[in-house]
Amino acid sequence: MLAARRVPRQQRSRETVAVILEAAAQVFEREGYRSATTNKIAERAGVSIGSLYQYFPNKDALLVALAEHELAASTRLTVARLAQLGGDRASPERLLRELLETLAAAHARRPQLHRLLFTQTPRRPELLARFSTAQQEIAASLAEQLRRLGNDTHPELTALLAVQGITAQLHGAVLDPPAGLSWQECVDQMATQWGRVLAEPGFSPHVPPKDSGCGSWPARDGGTGQQT
Repeated sequence: MLAARRVPRQQRSRETVAVILEAAAQVFEREGYRSATTNKIAERAGVSIGSLYQYFPNKDALLVALAEHELAASTRLTVARLAQLGGDRASPERLLRELLETLAAAHARRPQLHRLLFTQTPRRPELLARFSTAQQEIAASLAEQLRRLGNDTHPELTALLAVQGITAQLHGAVLDPPAGLSWQECVDQMATQWGRVLAEPGFSPHVPPKDSGCGSWPARDGGTGQQT
């Protein structure tokens, strides 16, 4: 069972869940997935194990809830930042750089947690659907800015493919950069390459930028990782 048992409706319940989730994040960061237990998480949160089980049946349910929380937070920040840039008439290069830096900052803020969420969170269909929805929300915000600039004949498709490509590459860039490169250098290189692509007249969204060497992190099934 991976879904939360109860949805908190009252303010006090929502505060309790928030405390439990933060405690879970701290325990997962400190102990790792194998050593983390619901008892340790409850102790860290200062609640009884019974109170924790009212909301989460096991530690995998906590992982899923943390992944959903981090995904929602990074999506809100990114959409808000792109909207803010709309009033500045930012260039495509700046839009892509801000998009990358905002998403990268969310990963870099708690890299151990994001690595654990990426490698250990069960790939529930509902979570994958939320990830896809988040990509679409960010892409819609980016497309609005590209449409405003008027130099792209397919802003919706361009934005969606750019967001999909960037989110796939970003995990490797921030969480596992190549030897000798910092994650900041990887993000800077990605921003430069994607910015050049979008700035090209007659850009075809079917042609991605060249591999920067800061590629995506492989998922558990050996495919390209796009989970946050």
